[in-house]
Amino acid sequence: MTEILRPRMRFRPARHSFFLVIAGVLTLTLGTAAPANAHEIPGTVAVLAYVKPEGRALHVVMRVPLEAMRDIDIPLSPQGFLDIRAVQPLLPEAATQWIADYLKVYENGRLLKGTRLAGVRISLPSDRSFVEYRTASLHFRDPPNDAVTDLPWRQAMLDVAFDYPIESEQSAFSIDPSLAHLGVHTNTVLRFLPPDRPERAFAYSGNPGLVALDPRWHQAARRFVQLGFTHILSGIDHLLFLLCLVIPLRRLRPLIVVATSFTLAHSITLAISALGFAPDALWFPPLIEVLVALSIVYMAIENIVGARLDRRWLVAFAFGLVHGFAFSFALRESMQFGGAHVAASLLAFNVGVELAQLLVVAVALPLLSLLFRRVVDERMGTIILSALVAHTTWHWMLDRGATLGQYRFEWPPLDAALAVTAMRGAMVLIILAGALWLLAALGDRLAPAATEREVGVE
Repeated sequence: MTEILRPRMRFRPARHSFFLVIAGVLTLTLGTAAPANAHEIPGTVAVLAYVKPEGRALHVVMRVPLEAMRDIDIPLSPQGFLDIRAVQPLLPEAATQWIADYLKVYENGRLLKGTRLAGVRISLPSDRSFVEYRTASLHFRDPPNDAVTDLPWRQAMLDVAFDYPIESEQSAFSIDPSLAHLGVHTNTVLRFLPPDRPERAFAYSGNPGLVALDPRWHQAARRFVQLGFTHILSGIDHLLFLLCLVIPLRRLRPLIVVATSFTLAHSITLAISALGFAPDALWFPPLIEVLVALSIVYMAIENIVGARLDRRWLVAFAFGLVHGFAFSFALRESMQFGGAHVAASLLAFNVGVELAQLLVVAVALPLLSLLFRRVVDERMGTIILSALVAHTTWHWMLDRGATLGQYRFEWPPLDAALAVTAMRGAMVLIILAGALWLLAALGDRLAPAATEREVGVE
C-alpha cells in the first residue's frame, strides 16, 4: 500500500492554519487520484464456483471480479483501460492470497493440503464459459486476451482453477469457503458435480460455514440442530414470547402441557412450509411478522389482566402455528444444505429449537422466582414485565403493519390449482384437529383438576 510521507516540520497553528487547510485539501485530492491498488471494497461481489472430484484430484474452478483483489497494483494503459499483458504476472499471487488461502476443503473430514494453482486468467464480462463446468475448465486452455485494449479494469473477471490431491473421487467432500471478505456483500453460486450422482447447487450469501457437498444424514442433522438452536437464541421475538409464556407458569405440569402444545403447533406449520405447502405470495412473510408481534402483545396483555392457565395451552397452540411459519423463513434458504435428507433436516431443526427453548426456560424460571421473592411482589412483577414487553412489541407490530400495507393482496383465480390448494388446506385442518384432540387428552391427564385462575400458582 502506497504511503504518503509527511515532512518533519513544526507549524504554529495560529500562524500556519492556512497552510494546514491547503495541505488537507491536497491530501484529499491525492487520495482521490491514488493508483488503482487502493480501490475501495466492492459493494456486491458475485462468485461462481464448480467443485468436481475426478480421479485422484478435486478440481475447484471459480470466477470472481478482478476488483475484489484489492492489494495489487492494477496496470493501466495510457487510455485508462486494463493492461492485460502487464497484469498477468500479478494474478497467481492475488489468486492465492485472496481466494486459495480462504478455502478449506475436506475429504472424509480430513483437511486437504498441497493446493496447486492449475490456471489463472483474465476474462471479459461477456464471456460465457462459466455456464457449465466443461467449458469453464477448458477455458484456461484458451490464449489470453492480450489483444483486448478497451477493457475497463473494474469490469474484468478473474478466473482461477485449483487442484487438491485426494484419495478417491467417491469420498465425502466438504468445503468451508470464507470469501465474504471479497466485498461488502458476497453472493456465491457453488455447484458440486459428484461422479455418478446428480449435480448439487448451493446459493448463499457471506460465509456459510462448513458445507457438506453431498451430506450424509448425520451431517445434515448436526448442521440443522445448530441452526435451530442459534435461531431461537438470536431471535428476540421468540425469546419474548417464551418469557410471556413462562411468567405465570412455573409449575411443572401446566408448563409441560403448554410447551408441548407450542412445540407441536410450530412443528406442523414448519413442515408444511418447508415442503412447499405454504403461500408463496410476497405479502405472506410480512403478514407472519405482524402476527408474531401480535402474539407477543396478546400474551403480555393476558398476563396483565390475569391469564386463564387452564386454557393457555390452546392459546400457545394457535400462536405456535404462526411461529412455525416464522421459523420456516429461516429454514427455507438453508434446506439446500440438507441434501436429500429433508425429513432428517426438519426433525433436527426442531430438535435444535426445542433444546434452545428448554435452555431459555431453565434460565428464566429460577430468575423469575428469585425476582418475585426478593425484589418485587409476584403480581406487580408480572404486570411490570408484561407491560414492558407489550410496549416494545406493540411498536414492532405497528412498524411491521406499515410494511405489510405496502403489499397488494390479490385473490387467486378459480381454477384447478385453487382446488388443489383447497384440498391441501383441508388436509392441514384435519391434521390440526387431530393435534388439538391429542393435546386436550394430554391436558386432562397432566393439568390439575381445579382450574388455576391465579397468576403464578406454585
